[in-house]
Amino acid sequence: AILGPAEVNITSCPSCINVTIKLPTSPIRQKGKVLSLIDIYGELYYEITLKSQDGEHKRPRQITTEEVFSAVIEELYPGRNYCVSVVLTASLNRHSTPSPWKCLTAGPEARQGYHEVAVAGAVCVSLVIAAVLKCVHAAGFILPKISLPQTLV
Repeated sequence: AILGPAEVNITSCPSCINVTIKLPTSPIRQKGKVLSLIDIYGELYYEITLKSQDGEHKRPRQITTEEVFSAVIEELYPGRNYCVSVVLTASLNRHSTPSPWKCLTAGPEARQGYHEVAVAGAVCVSLVIAAVLKCVHAAGFILPKISLPQTLV
């Protein structure tokens, strides 16, 4: 029997990709119930291949005992496009079909509260400028008080 392909979904995180892998269903039934690949093999090996403009890189082989699991590929370049494919094997079965390539762009570096910091900074700068202008105006440098003729007062 040939294993795979696994169902693969990927999402972007800061400078990384989160890979969610769902094992394929097995064709084997026992007492009317479809056996999972974990029921049959106990554990499976998975190998993630990452493809980018730098070429293909196979990640170290990992073990799973779950039907659905996740792996995070870290230390990626933000804003760069990456593609992922997963191959499943078992100790008793090395025949497998790789998953189709899934591609996305790695997220930007984490900027915790960047929007809030930008707004707070803009408000502070505005308040400082307003205070300086008020002081300069009070000192008479801007729109100096012109003494009006007595008849206009």
